[in-house]
Amino acid sequence: MQLTVNGEQHDVPAAISLLGLIEHFGLEPRKVAIELNLEIVPRSIYSETMLGDGDRLEIVHFVGGG
Repeated sequence: MQLTVNGEQHDVPAAISLLGLIEHFGLEPRKVAIELNLEIVPRSIYSETMLGDGDRLEIVHFVGGG
């Protein structure tokens, strides 16, 4: 399945949830904000939000520091 993530094309397994995609990229779910097809997705529904071919995502990864 083809997704556009932060402006780049990616091939990912079919039938993957948003949480699965986050784990696929090795990101920590508590440290990202995601926009799916121009809509912000609440963190509470990452696991139940299924992705489809052609979806467009913007993922912002928060980095701590001081």
